Amino acid sequence: MHGTPTAERRSLSQRLDALPFTRKHGKVLGGSGIGWALDAMDVGLISFIIAALAQQWGIDKGQSGLIASIGFAGMAIGASLGGLLADRFGRRQVFAVTLLVYGVATGASALVGGIGLLLVLRFFVGLGLGAELPVASTYVSEFAPARIRGRIIVILEAFWAVGWTAAALIGYFVVPASDDGWRWAFALGAVPAVYALIVRWGLPESPRWLAGRGRTEQAETIVASFESAAASRGGRTAASEPAPAPAPAATPDAGGPAAAPIAISSGGRLAALWSAEFRGRTLSIWVVWFCVNFAYYGAFIWIPSILVDAGFSLVRSFGFTLIITLAQLPGYAVAAWLIEVWGRRLTLSVFLVGSAVSAIVFGTVHAEAAIIASGMALSFFNLGAWGALYAVTPEIYPTSLRATGAGWAAGVGRIASIVAPLLVPVLLIAGGSGLTFSVFAVFFVIAAGAAWGLVDRRGTALDDR
Repeated sequence: MHGTPTAERRSLSQRLDALPFTRKHGKVLGGSGIGWALDAMDVGLISFIIAALAQQWGIDKGQSGLIASIGFAGMAIGASLGGLLADRFGRRQVFAVTLLVYGVATGASALVGGIGLLLVLRFFVGLGLGAELPVASTYVSEFAPARIRGRIIVILEAFWAVGWTAAALIGYFVVPASDDGWRWAFALGAVPAVYALIVRWGLPESPRWLAGRGRTEQAETIVASFESAAASRGGRTAASEPAPAPAPAATPDAGGPAAAPIAISSGGRLAALWSAEFRGRTLSIWVVWFCVNFAYYGAFIWIPSILVDAGFSLVRSFGFTLIITLAQLPGYAVAAWLIEVWGRRLTLSVFLVGSAVSAIVFGTVHAEAAIIASGMALSFFNLGAWGALYAVTPEIYPTSLRATGAGWAAGVGRIASIVAPLLVPVLLIAGGSGLTFSVFAVFFVIAAGAAWGLVDRRGTALDDR
C-alpha cells in the first residue's frame, strides 16, 4: 500500500492499541512463545551434543565449530528470506512452515552416522530456525497494546530461557546417559514438527498485515474478536479509551524529510531499509544484531566444551551450564519491567554493558564458585539484552516492511554467529579464555553504543504505513 493509511486502517490499529491484555493476547503470546522455547531448546542442545561427539566420534575443535556454524549459516539465510516471505504471505503461515522445517530436520539428525549428513541437516535446521524468530516477534508485536508492547515482547523472548533450560536438563540427564544419548536429544527436538500444525490452525493472522494487504473484512473480524474478549472480562476497548499517540515515524520531524511511501515488492522493501528515512536505524540495528550474536553464540555454544577443557568432567560441566542457564529467567524479568520504565535504548545498552563486564570476569576466574557466579551474571545481562533487542527491532519499521527489516537484521546477526564458533578455537589457542571473553566484551560494548542510533517507541502506536 502506498501513501498514508486510510481512516479505517488507522481505526483498526487504534482499537488494537487501546485493548487491555486479554486471554486472546495470552493465546498469541503463549502459542508463539512455545515455538520460541522449542527453537531455544534446539540451539541449546547442539552445544551439549558437540561436547559429547567430541568424545564419542573424536571430532576436533575445527569440526565442532563447523557443526555449530553450518546451522547459523542456515539461520542467516532463513532470517533474511523469512522476513520477506512474512511480509508477502502473512506472519502465521511462515511461522508454522518454519517450525515444521526445522522440527523434521532435527528429528532426522538423530539417525545420522557421520559428520557429513549431520552438517547437511544442521543447515536445514538453521533455515527454519532463522526464519521463525524474527517472524514470531513481528507477529506478537502487531497484536500487543502499545502501552505494554515492549514488555510483552520481552516476555516472548523469555520463553528462550525456558527452552534453553530444557536443553540444559536434556544435556545433563539424557546426553551423558548412554552412547545414544545425543540421538535421543535430537529426537526430542522433533516436537516442533507436531506443534507446527497447532500453530497453523490455532492462531489468527495479524490484522495489521491483513489490513495492509486490503483484506480489511478479515482484519475487522479478528479485531472484533479481541474486543469481545476484552468486553467479556470487563476491560476497556477503543470506544472507551483514548487511542495512543501516533508513531513518530508516521509524521515528519520538524525540518526533516517527509516520511516516504513504502513499496510493496520484495525489492522495494529491501531498498526502503536504506532510504533516507530508515538508513540510520537500519545501520544501528544491524551493528547491534551482529555484535550481540557474535558474543552470545561465541560464548554459550562453547561454554560446556571450555569447562571440559578446564578439567571438569562432561557431567560436571553440563551441571555448571545448567546452573548458569537458570539465571536467564530473572534477566528477562528485570528487562521486562525496565523496558517500559527506562525505555528500549537505555535498557538495552545497560544490559549490554553488564554483559561486557560479566564476560571479562568469566574469562579470568578459575574457582568453581566464581565460574558459576560470573557465568550466571553473563546469562542474566546477556539474555535481558536479547529481550530488549527483540522488543525494539520490530518497532523501528512500519507494518509494510516490519518483518523484512527484522528478518534482515537477524540475518546480518547470523553472519556473526557463523563466524564466532569458528573463531573461538583460534582465540582459545592464542590467549585462552581470558582473551576469548575479552573479545566478546568488546563486541558487547560496541553494541551498547550502536543502540543509541535506534528510535525508542515506548508507549506509542506502531507505524502502519
